[in-house]
Amino acid sequence: MTDPMPNTHPYTLEILPPKAEGASYQWAIRRSGKLIQRSDRTLTSEAKAYESGLADIEKLLSGVGER
Repeated sequence: MTDPMPNTHPYTLEILPPKAEGASYQWAIRRSGKLIQRSDRTLTSEAKAYESGLADIEKLLSGVGER
């Protein structure tokens, strides 16, 4: 059984699969459909991309990443 996605409102996390074989996963954070932030690191798996993106959403929710 997988853990349910935590409440990240008003943000959504989109995991982007590799565009080519051997490429890395990426993530994008959106608010009301508008791109807010995108990954800039090489992420070797979907799980690592999810974990990294979720950590950044938690920062945004706590006010650390406010612009």
